[in-house]
Amino acid sequence: MSRPPNERTHRGPQGRTRRAVALTTAATVLAATASGCGGSGGGDGKSSAPGVTATTVTIGSHQPLTGPAAPGYSANSAASKAFFDYVNAHGGVHGRKIVYKYVDDAYNPTQTVGVVQKLVLQDKVFAIFNGLGTPTHSKVVDYLNAQRVPDLFVASGCGCWDEPKKHPQTFGWQVDYIREGKILGDHIKRTYPGKKVAYFYQNDDFGQDGVKGLDKYIPSGQVVSRQTYQPGATDVSAQAQAIAQAKADVVVLFSIPTYTALFRLASLKLNFKPTFAVSNVGSDPITLDGLLESFAKSGGTKLQGSPLIQGMVTDGYLSSPGDASNSWVQLFRKIHDQYIPKLPFNGNIVYGMSAAYTFVQALQNAGQNPTRKSLVDGLEKTKLTGPGLVPFAYSAQSHAGYTGAQMGVIKGDVIVPQGQPATTDDGDGPIQPYTAPQPQAPANGVPPAG
Repeated sequence: MSRPPNERTHRGPQGRTRRAVALTTAATVLAATASGCGGSGGGDGKSSAPGVTATTVTIGSHQPLTGPAAPGYSANSAASKAFFDYVNAHGGVHGRKIVYKYVDDAYNPTQTVGVVQKLVLQDKVFAIFNGLGTPTHSKVVDYLNAQRVPDLFVASGCGCWDEPKKHPQTFGWQVDYIREGKILGDHIKRTYPGKKVAYFYQNDDFGQDGVKGLDKYIPSGQVVSRQTYQPGATDVSAQAQAIAQAKADVVVLFSIPTYTALFRLASLKLNFKPTFAVSNVGSDPITLDGLLESFAKSGGTKLQGSPLIQGMVTDGYLSSPGDASNSWVQLFRKIHDQYIPKLPFNGNIVYGMSAAYTFVQALQNAGQNPTRKSLVDGLEKTKLTGPGLVPFAYSAQSHAGYTGAQMGVIKGDVIVPQGQPATTDDGDGPIQPYTAPQPQAPANGVPPAG
């Protein structure tokens, strides 16, 4: 995959301004921050922390607006900004408007480092919010914690975000991949007993954590092939061929949408027709439709994407975008139609707005004059609710996000939930049904303080 020559700084859901990123060496960073860039500032209500003024709170993020993860995921940040704009239009948080600066890193870890250092040192953001990607964010998590910058709701299910002693500033948000793998693995074991199973997964903590969860439930004797891919390499025909030759009945994919689509097309060329079970992050139907059609067209073939994904098994921890009766879907659809109507209303929009909702709730709980410490303390001490189907794990002992998921099947352009939500841990604990009803969205759409 080609990489853009410079970053793209997004000030809104549509506009783009290009500016060069100056990569800062570690020595320069240490010298520049020795004076206490990570401190909490005064308590006068105007500048209680870096990034906080009397009227604004500025936060930042690294996002894949270009590159292999851009299809689908580039909408996440636009959706989050739309939700923040909605909250700002309704008075903001304690009278302050949220300024959200999200910058392109092209899903390239080297670019992530420069982007995040600039956000901290030059833009002096209050917090990093929803930085996307396991391989990318792994390169900056140590830096953010050393600078004592709140690192909230990483857009990745890596269990590595749940290390409160090592990384006290970092919090996950989505269900971690080990928990998700356990729930998927349990479903496959019960639904396809004795069938041959193969794995196709990203060769980093994302895919490896998913496989750890799968292996806790799927007997090793049933797993006939384990194939990996590296982001950036677009030919997965060898992996598909190996899995097809192993005669797998079920293929489990822990893949971003680009590689879900590439593997599905490679399977189509081989006339290989297993059951596909895809992790949540790689299974948005509308995103997959577009990718399948685009990749086929670039290869000189015309096809419809939707028929190729029907019946795919997946899971979710948020409301399905197709559930028009759900109060959260109604809220997010209203905001979408007002602020970003040109984007498809899909799971990426629900994701971005849901994460933004959680951040607003956390900022509410941080107090009238928020500090970086009060933001982190509030997350550890306050039970958050919101759009999720299952509860968060947040406490002083755990910085993991959602604790489980619900199985689903792709039908048409939506994921239809199956059965009941379930929760579990990231170890050997049991999978348990979760019976509490999902909270209703607030009437005005703005999260109250906890």
